[in-house]
Amino acid sequence: MKTVWILGDQLTLENAALAGCDPRDTCVLMIESVARGRQRRYHQQKLVLVFSAMRHFAAGLVQAGWRVDYHRLESTPSFLDGLSRHVGLVKPSHIRILEPNDWTMQEALPQMATEIGTPIELVPNNLFLLGRDEFRVWAGGSRRILMEHHYRRVRQRFDILMNPDGTPIGGEWNLDAENRKTVSEWRRAGCPRPVAITPEIPDSVTSEVIRLVAERFDDHPGKAEKFWLPTTRRGALQWLERFVAERLPGFGPYEDLMLEGEPMLFHSVLTPMLNLGLLRPLECVRSVVAAYESGRIPLGSAEGFVRQIMGWREFVHGVYWLKGPQYVELNGLNAQRPLPGWFYTGETPMNCMRACLRQVIDSGYNHHIQRLMILGNFLLLSGVNPKQALGWFSEMYLDAHDWVMAANVIGMALHADGGFMATKPYAAAAAYVNRMSDYCSGCRYKAGVRTGPDACPFNLLYWDFFARNEKRFAANPRVSMAVQTWRKRPEGEKALVRREALEFLDGMG
Repeated sequence: MKTVWILGDQLTLENAALAGCDPRDTCVLMIESVARGRQRRYHQQKLVLVFSAMRHFAAGLVQAGWRVDYHRLESTPSFLDGLSRHVGLVKPSHIRILEPNDWTMQEALPQMATEIGTPIELVPNNLFLLGRDEFRVWAGGSRRILMEHHYRRVRQRFDILMNPDGTPIGGEWNLDAENRKTVSEWRRAGCPRPVAITPEIPDSVTSEVIRLVAERFDDHPGKAEKFWLPTTRRGALQWLERFVAERLPGFGPYEDLMLEGEPMLFHSVLTPMLNLGLLRPLECVRSVVAAYESGRIPLGSAEGFVRQIMGWREFVHGVYWLKGPQYVELNGLNAQRPLPGWFYTGETPMNCMRACLRQVIDSGYNHHIQRLMILGNFLLLSGVNPKQALGWFSEMYLDAHDWVMAANVIGMALHADGGFMATKPYAAAAAYVNRMSDYCSGCRYKAGVRTGPDACPFNLLYWDFFARNEKRFAANPRVSMAVQTWRKRPEGEKALVRREALEFLDGMG
């Protein structure tokens, strides 16, 4: 008898550890670990998602004829405890497991094998389009790698939105210029809105998990009873179908738009299920491409979605395994301020920050522009310690996993890796927020005011950021103009900006 151990983010029958195994001489092991659930103060709805998805997947395995040894949260303090009980019960010759999706788990496996006295065999991870070694070979020893180069080669390899002659359909690889419509353009178009996302109604399995999480993780952020996502393969596929039919047509043009009271707008909200294995990346991409080829959506919407899955998702995963565990320790801008406590409450007079924070506290979700250009931008400009910021992002989001957040926060949002994966810091003042959202109209601060009590803190922090990092970015062609503009300001105005920025930062708690 051999064992296949399936982790909570490997929930697919295409899991390579199952390949070639016969249900007659294989036992599938699944473990809910209290210690893993408390590794961080994960959002309660994230824990509901994982545990409910695991229980549904296990039930599906049993129906398909597999023997499953399932260790529930109520009686399993740790992975090692579950493993030890399993070995005592089943006495497997060895344990097969798909390579874990995080360094911590992968590095813990040899010690676990020693403690239980049973070999653990690692099977190459097949949950992504590209293998870890392939990405490492492509990146080589480069001081900087560009997502755009990676994206083009992946599209070519899988023949996605490509002409027979090897050129991209439409003649351009990147249609971002078409996919940045502002709130003013949205209003001129008649304020289009998609069909609202209908929350999933929890079944008996999910309802039990909601009760369990609310009881055992009551000190974690969020409310388990507000859970709203599918936790089965069937439900995830239906979610994908509804996105393609109802929201994908408007996704491209309005993917950067932020509206108060519209938390999802045209976004897919597929990554929570995708990152657990309930959906596969290529099936999502092909579903979107089929919609484009049938004339149901514009090319910009198809390309924008493909870029997120084949581009950014694969890229940040590759960076995670390329750079190693030490990547999360980087602090290239020497940012040392503590994370404000109100990131867990949303209690701030800044309307954009309040809207995004309350949304994630309530639902465990923000779309990518809210994460990068509101929350990440604020943390960057404020000089908040990257490791504390990473901890918050990893706790709060339904789709957060170590491989997801490391590069997105350390590299993309906070520029803490010295520009390895982003050629510029994603810094923006209030004008950007006002252009891409309707948040400013409901704020006590004024987007057009640069100093004084009514000045938007983003204006003060933006210029203070370039003042603090003037030498570092003076030669960066993508942001050097901001440095030059700062240098031309009158000395009295510069002193006022820096003083007011410091007063804000010291008072933000």
